[in-house]
Amino acid sequence: STTIAAHLCDLSTGDMLASKGRMNPQIRFGEDLMSRVSYVMMHPDGARVLTAVARAAIDELVSELLDDAGQQRDYVLEVVIVANPIMHHIVLGLDPTPLGQAPFPLVTSAPVTAPARELDLNLPWARVYAGPCIAGHVGADTTAAMLAEGPHRSDVVQLLIDIGTNAEIVLGDRHRLFAASSPTGPAFEGAQISCGQRATVGAIERVRIDRSTLEPRFKVIGCELWSDDPGFAAAAATAEIEIVGVCGSGIVEVIAELFLAGVIATDGTIVDSASPRVIQDGRTRAYVLHAAGPLLITQNDVRAIQLAKAALRAGIDLLIERSGREPVDVRLAGAFGAHLDPIYAMVLGLLPDGPVANVRSVGNAAGNGAVRALLSGAQRAEMEHAARRVVKIETAIEPRFQELFVAAMAFPHATAPTPYLGAAIELPIRATTPESPTRRRTRSPRIPPVDGAEQNTPTEVRS
Repeated sequence: STTIAAHLCDLSTGDMLASKGRMNPQIRFGEDLMSRVSYVMMHPDGARVLTAVARAAIDELVSELLDDAGQQRDYVLEVVIVANPIMHHIVLGLDPTPLGQAPFPLVTSAPVTAPARELDLNLPWARVYAGPCIAGHVGADTTAAMLAEGPHRSDVVQLLIDIGTNAEIVLGDRHRLFAASSPTGPAFEGAQISCGQRATVGAIERVRIDRSTLEPRFKVIGCELWSDDPGFAAAAATAEIEIVGVCGSGIVEVIAELFLAGVIATDGTIVDSASPRVIQDGRTRAYVLHAAGPLLITQNDVRAIQLAKAALRAGIDLLIERSGREPVDVRLAGAFGAHLDPIYAMVLGLLPDGPVANVRSVGNAAGNGAVRALLSGAQRAEMEHAARRVVKIETAIEPRFQELFVAAMAFPHATAPTPYLGAAIELPIRATTPESPTRRRTRSPRIPPVDGAEQNTPTEVRS
């Protein structure tokens, strides 16, 4: 929904010849999926317009890939497309409007095969294979990610999460699989955040805050130095880097750091402070991350992240409840997941408490699965079989989801214990009163590290 990624492969060798990505031009019709469905509902020609825009973007990507690899369109024989259900339907020319309201029925969950020219792709000899969907908000991108990461092949319970404007969640092992989608919205990608931006050169991607002075230091995309390094200003100027905002990983880290520093209370309120970094912002307060601009973390920014992380965590907790099993292996997929530090994810409560060593980023799992399906008919069959086995949980109509959502609004969580997190970092005393006079800290009871969990803890987090 946000980014279109493509890979060009040699069918005879399996080699990847070129890769490209671009922003989805449909964003001008709406940042999130529901706004695009609304566009279709409100404009008689809306579906045709969105379909044409998506297909044109794919065709342009094909041209760029072929140019990079020095190949011709006549040589392309197979195309595999995976996407979330709404994008899947729009690209295939299927009506997406039923996906805008409960019970979110798919026009088809089965894989779709068609000549490329029927999708307006200028590939005269190619056939398109669109992967199978699972449910109204769990699409072929999730089945492709499953194929790549293999929860259906695992002997231990795996939690696979692809975090985007919608977060797709799969929990299970080779015996049983559960899946759900949570409406996280675009906050993790910089939208709805006052200083938010996409992950491009100049975006703040890492943040650390001194616990005593509340002074920040940060790293930006395009420069290897931290902002407090004497050579940072010269290096940024040489690279012509302009610091204009904070991308998703930076937003997660700055809010987690503010919580750890006692600037943000458990309930998400920015509290009063003697530091000049905490300023009055109307009826609420804000934190000055970077004086130039300035770049502020406002109360509304914190609330946007709370809503997004609570939706994701509630979806995870719902699957854990329904399956009756805790995850052992946690995998974060997608562009955002690839840059998310597990410690900070747990500080915010995005992920359930557990050994940090068991959490790892797996990059573009959907793209990796699509490549597998491109190169192997057996892999396509495996993906289709796995999709049929999944027990679908529709969070939008689950009464329990709202209760879990409310509990997940707190940092890290209103009720769930955090022994592993407390053993790794020093947490503030749990308090929801914004003006609480105490700033003492506490550690959860010490537990031994599991499988090298200590090695994965960012040293900058420790007090």
